[in-house]
Amino acid sequence: MAGDDAAGDPPTRPDERLLNLVIALVNTSAAMTKQQVRSGVHGYDGAPSTEAFERMFERDKDTLRALGVPIVTVEGSGHSEEVGYRIDNEAYALPPVDLTPAELGVVSLAAQLWSDKTLRTDMSRAMTKLAAAGAADAAGDAVAGLTPRLRAAGDAYGPLLEAVSERRVATFRYRAANTGQVRTRTVEPWRIAARGGAWYVIGHDRDREATRVFRLSRIDGRVRVGAAPGAFTIPDRVDVDAALGAHVGAERTALLAVVPERAPALRARAGEPAGAVPRAPQGRDVVAVRFRSMTALADEVAGYGAAVVALEPAELRAEVRRRLTAAAGLDGRSLDGAETGSTDRAGERHG
Repeated sequence: MAGDDAAGDPPTRPDERLLNLVIALVNTSAAMTKQQVRSGVHGYDGAPSTEAFERMFERDKDTLRALGVPIVTVEGSGHSEEVGYRIDNEAYALPPVDLTPAELGVVSLAAQLWSDKTLRTDMSRAMTKLAAAGAADAAGDAVAGLTPRLRAAGDAYGPLLEAVSERRVATFRYRAANTGQVRTRTVEPWRIAARGGAWYVIGHDRDREATRVFRLSRIDGRVRVGAAPGAFTIPDRVDVDAALGAHVGAERTALLAVVPERAPALRARAGEPAGAVPRAPQGRDVVAVRFRSMTALADEVAGYGAAVVALEPAELRAEVRRRLTAAAGLDGRSLDGAETGSTDRAGERHG
């Protein structure tokens, strides 16, 4: 923090100077006088005069206090009568983080956005610390019920997000779901959205002169973004739900046997079953959950482990069992005959 700017260097930015002042006042053993601030905090040493420094320092104190930083004044004592300044660390410190299981689940869901980005390591460490403060089973339920709904978007997400925000045309090679053919598409991207555990981009296909939906995982190779910003106009209202409705399969009902007071995310979506309900296994509730993506629901149910058993449809049971068997195989353990269930892939119709 200390040290003079080299000759010819640009002056320290106000936000950097404020941060330097906060760091200095937090770490001072007692208090810092104005003279110590001027000589020891980078950004103030370049003041051309004492009056200029005084104005700068007073303005910065007022700014920090307005932002909620508790700067206190310490009267001089002993041989020195000069006033000093410090930050009240007790008032400035954040209270202990105490998240409910539901709040922890939402934070974990948001963290999934960064699972394949440069912040992956930091997010993983942060989630480990937060999870350590929660109730084990309940917190695990919240995370298991929410995180499978949002998967990593892949390399196409960043360029397409830039194209949407700056209204640049995007060009990419795309593998069709029905034929498997890979063709180049030129698209005016309007929105990016997640549905059924997958990411999609909605926009105007210039070659077909029609609105199309493209699943990001089917983009083959790099997305090329046009150089010209503002190349098209995004409609005032883009009905994302209507556009994605046909791309995640027909709505179906799953019957699940759930341990009482577990799987709150599933219970929150429960509705009335359409037909006869099988008898619930002892000590469990039967919950009817509507879904479109078999893959996404299988992931979610498997995430609860033994707390949730898939009863119907049979495809869901099979998919859940497959996931649990694969997970058990990672550490050599067996399923010990646990009853499981789940998923066939929902049909998708893509651009």
